[in-house]
Amino acid sequence: MDLPLIWAGLIAVAVMLYVLLDGFDLGVGMLCHFADDEEERSMMTATIEPVWDGNETWLVLGGGGLFAAFPLAYAIIMPAFYLPITIMLAALIFRGVAFEFRHKAVRKTTKRFWNGAFAGGSFAAAAMQGLILGAFVQGIAVEGRAYAGGPFDWLTPFSVLTSASVIIGYVLLGACWLVLKTEGPTQQGARKWARRALLGATIAMAAVSLATLSIDPRVTERWGVSMSAIDFSKFITVAPVPIITAALIIWLWRDVVMKPEKAPDWRPYLLSAGVFLTGYVGLAISLFPYNVPFAKTIWETAARDNALGLMLAGAGVMLPVILIYTVYVYSLFWGKVKPGDGYHG
Repeated sequence: MDLPLIWAGLIAVAVMLYVLLDGFDLGVGMLCHFADDEEERSMMTATIEPVWDGNETWLVLGGGGLFAAFPLAYAIIMPAFYLPITIMLAALIFRGVAFEFRHKAVRKTTKRFWNGAFAGGSFAAAAMQGLILGAFVQGIAVEGRAYAGGPFDWLTPFSVLTSASVIIGYVLLGACWLVLKTEGPTQQGARKWARRALLGATIAMAAVSLATLSIDPRVTERWGVSMSAIDFSKFITVAPVPIITAALIIWLWRDVVMKPEKAPDWRPYLLSAGVFLTGYVGLAISLFPYNVPFAKTIWETAARDNALGLMLAGAGVMLPVILIYTVYVYSLFWGKVKPGDGYHG
């Protein structure tokens, strides 16, 4: 049994679930800044109120799993991203405080401040996640068993491009979530934002994909695509990923732009999540088997097999419990949000 590979898969799933679930509530948080009035803003926050805390569980599982299962990778990655990770965590905390305080604010200026803090915290968290992702994909400088780069190596043109892409992608997820959970003028506004975000996300995804091919020769070799030629013998094996991505984008475009009245409200979010998922699979194809690109593989950074086996036994119990609870909460609060729903504490 290849325990490092199993643990890499578990962590990858946890991170993907975090992106899909917390991604839409960060997107809703950013879109709250553009709400027409306080009633609409309250409706928007009511769509994420029952689930937003639980969504962040998957981030904790991903980070904790990396620390426990791949301690060397954790020891290298953390120093490389101390500053953006600190800003991200501070933004998530400040966003949580603002979420509660905006309901309790009485004065207009105070409410305006906390509304801005909620949207700003959502934006900052998404931006930092994009910068971390971009710098991670670009590669981490390693010397021996330690990080060998500088404190700002994570800030590059590629990571800025990736950050912008993540922000737009989260806005797309958030807008599609609002299409699912609201109706009337709020839903119409969400469809408008979904159309804009889909156009931006399509352009950004294409730009990031092309830029990724130029990062390292091993990525180019994996895909069989360069700026001057295509190795069809290699590209044919990975071609389903971009083809499925393009098909999902076209389908989503049809649902939010061409014939939105014929699309069920649940489908735009499902399709946008599918676009994220195929992008994630493409990223995995580009980076595997490295979890410290392009210096250390998952087997080089893994803990001992006896430790991985013991932790896997615990994860085999806890992960199904968390999944069942997550499904239960989402099913319990399924349905449209109406005016007046939301925080009453």
